[in-house]
Amino acid sequence: MHFKKQALIMGMNKNTILGWATFIMIVMGLLLIGLGAFRYSDVSGWGFAAVGVGFLANAWVFSSLKGRL
Repeated sequence: MHFKKQALIMGMNKNTILGWATFIMIVMGLLLIGLGAFRYSDVSGWGFAAVGVGFLANAWVFSSLKGRL
């Protein structure tokens, strides 16, 4: 059991980790933009949307780093 778990962890390289990080950040960015657009209609909605756009920008950077590190 322990040997299989170690092989699974060793199977993830840097590109796989960056791919998962990109996917998670895209999902979080879209969720934050959705919260800003649909849940909060006052000034705090602008903050949620701005942070969501920041998450999408970071996901773009992670996506562009795949294969270069």
